[in-house]
Amino acid sequence: MNDKHPPERLSAFDMVNRLFDRAADLLGLSEEKRTELKTPYREMMVRLPLRTEAGEQKVYKGYRVQHDNSRGPMKGGIRYHPDADLDEVRALAALMSWKTAVVNLPYGGAKGGIQCDPEELSDLDLERLTRRFAHRLEGFIGDHEDIPGPDMGTDARVMAWMMDEYSKFHGFTPGVVTGKPLELGGSEGRLSATGRGLFFAVERIAPEIGLDLDGARVAVQGFGNVGYWAARFLADACCRIVAVSDVHGTIVHADGFDVEELNRVREETGSITNIDLAGMETLHRDELIAQPADILVPAALGSTIHEHNAHRVNCRLIAEGANHPTTPDADRILADNGVTVLPDIYANAGGVTVSYFEWVQNLQQMRWDAERVDRELRQVMHDAYDDLKAAADEFDTDLRTAAFLVAIRRVAGAAQLRGMH
Repeated sequence: MNDKHPPERLSAFDMVNRLFDRAADLLGLSEEKRTELKTPYREMMVRLPLRTEAGEQKVYKGYRVQHDNSRGPMKGGIRYHPDADLDEVRALAALMSWKTAVVNLPYGGAKGGIQCDPEELSDLDLERLTRRFAHRLEGFIGDHEDIPGPDMGTDARVMAWMMDEYSKFHGFTPGVVTGKPLELGGSEGRLSATGRGLFFAVERIAPEIGLDLDGARVAVQGFGNVGYWAARFLADACCRIVAVSDVHGTIVHADGFDVEELNRVREETGSITNIDLAGMETLHRDELIAQPADILVPAALGSTIHEHNAHRVNCRLIAEGANHPTTPDADRILADNGVTVLPDIYANAGGVTVSYFEWVQNLQQMRWDAERVDRELRQVMHDAYDDLKAAADEFDTDLRTAAFLVAIRRVAGAAQLRGMH
């Protein structure tokens, strides 16, 4: 049965602020301090005219929201998507402030985007649009100011164009962006970082909740970069990937799927649902969350688990690969049903953590090998979980609220130490 009700009609920014306020109440934060920490440091909307290869004259909107710089340079991705707007970018910038603080990186938060469909642009048009955007932002970004990275609809090639455009004004500056090609100062392990970090988070909490990963059933919602790598690392740990979905549907197999075969089918045909496997069941994409599993990995879009479908979730542990996939009202239902949630601002922080490693390598003009990147990432994710668990125990609360508690304490503390800045 497909979900007939839409999720709560909250803006993305309002949703983040509800989570913030839940933790702020426990900390006894004043209204003045709440307003200070919620209010973005700077917001920009830029006009991006483009004459396409086909001769059409178009005007796109670009955004960059810089939320907080109390703990260091601001950090956050650039997304190219038709639905990218100021509210979404503002919410994601705030989440980046809390995410970098949760894993204790010396960063603040930012986010950016262009309201466009990159699939409709030629390679030349995409490069021209990217360079114009970088030109507009040039005075507001930098390796000690604000460091963009890839996000939905962007990749290493887009980051290379941004770096090159910025370098026209400042000389060769690889540290101005992360997620670059290896040849231009990128880091080993960056492509798989979010999925690998999510696995390290699951690996850390599993013994505490009595979950044996050997044979554990996993359902993965969304089989993009994060979903694929999370599934691969969980499968390497002897989990069974029993249900996977993409925009075309959900596929289920009790014995589990071969993750590499799924990836091959997706790359060759455009959808995992085209795999031919005896005993497989194909369902509507919304049915993924209701499949019996030990671990659910929502790695698609935001608000996919909401008050009207949270009761259908049939797992012990949710590890959030996507940004804000669970609404606040759904959180309460999941808690009542005994479902443990590893929140997005912790569980998917592997990407920004390895971006930090890339930035450090650029500033020091050195390169780490893949083994060091993985070792350092595992340490960051395990240490961050220990901090979350300590806060959850101290305040007798869930891990999402604990994550905000840890983050708010760190950001508020840094802001107070710096005084008026």
